[in-house]
Amino acid sequence: MAVTGLSASRRFLRGRARTGLVRSKNSLVPALQMTVCAVGAYAFAQYVLGHSGPLFAATSSLIALGFSREPRLRRVVEVGLGCTIGIAVGDLLLHWLGDDIWVAAVVLFVSILLARFLDGGNIFTTQLGLQSLLVVLLPAPAGGPFTRSLDAVVGGLFALLVTILVPKDPRREPRKDVRKLLHELAEVLRECASALTYSDSTQAWHALVRGRNCQPLVDAMRQTLRASGEVATLAPAYRRHRDELDRLEQSLDYIDLALRNSRVFARRLTSAINHAALSDEATENLAEVLRETADAIDELSLGLGEVHDGVRRAHLRAARKDLSYVAGRLHPRMLDVDRLEGETVVMLFRPLMVDLLEATGIDSKEARDLLPPLQDES
Repeated sequence: MAVTGLSASRRFLRGRARTGLVRSKNSLVPALQMTVCAVGAYAFAQYVLGHSGPLFAATSSLIALGFSREPRLRRVVEVGLGCTIGIAVGDLLLHWLGDDIWVAAVVLFVSILLARFLDGGNIFTTQLGLQSLLVVLLPAPAGGPFTRSLDAVVGGLFALLVTILVPKDPRREPRKDVRKLLHELAEVLRECASALTYSDSTQAWHALVRGRNCQPLVDAMRQTLRASGEVATLAPAYRRHRDELDRLEQSLDYIDLALRNSRVFARRLTSAINHAALSDEATENLAEVLRETADAIDELSLGLGEVHDGVRRAHLRAARKDLSYVAGRLHPRMLDVDRLEGETVVMLFRPLMVDLLEATGIDSKEARDLLPPLQDES
């Protein structure tokens, strides 16, 4: 028993060590930026402005940069302003009220209320309150009561400068997000295919739940794209990637619609399975369509998440070709569907297919034209 416990502990420690090493490796560039920024702000305030021990120049720049998931200029500005305003409020109240302990309580209380008035963000409130409190608790600098406020401004400006001139690649996070999102959509369709194969309406309902759980991923990607767009607009090194980010944002709109349609489809499929609305041949054909669509979504994911233009275009062409082939079969008669409820299932899958085709880059009319007409031409 003790040997088993020791072995489990070793595995846990090895796993933690590997995770820590990967995390440290991925943090090398941000850590270097934070170090250069904090030390640079401190040196500028001390040697150029002549401030003695400008601690707040270093701390405000360090806090403003931090470790964040996306390259968000708004976060840097928000935290930098929080530090600066907090220090200014602390300096002002300290100048008026003195440095007694009750002043610290007043400063903190006023700073928190002011932060909530200016911005609803938790980070902004925390930084404004913390910095104003430190102003009261730490000894006043030799340069006067508002020296620390100027130091905070210097730190915030250095953080903003580093964010603009040496940002993270703004395409990195949106690419990760779109791959994750399309993986979930593909798995929703595979679960639906499995539910059909095994006539398991519960599994179809699980696919519906999984599709609903994708909405936070969509919302997170929209936020990431907005933040990345800010960086691509202001950072000279990445301005040329604005078009790619715009295309990703456009694709996200279609993927969002496809996810919404997948939820409608899964809900209707649950009912169709419960009412045995599909024959064996129709079940097999529709399950095959779902699996082929999921495979095409995987190809689309590779295309939208690819770095190199040539490889990206190749994957998108392959996804477009595969989806076009599936779209050409989306007619109840071609899938051996003969009951009304089964026909409804097929009809609900058609707009989802149009959304996916548009996500590959073709226009709406061309995507709709790939679907077989519902009425025979006379």
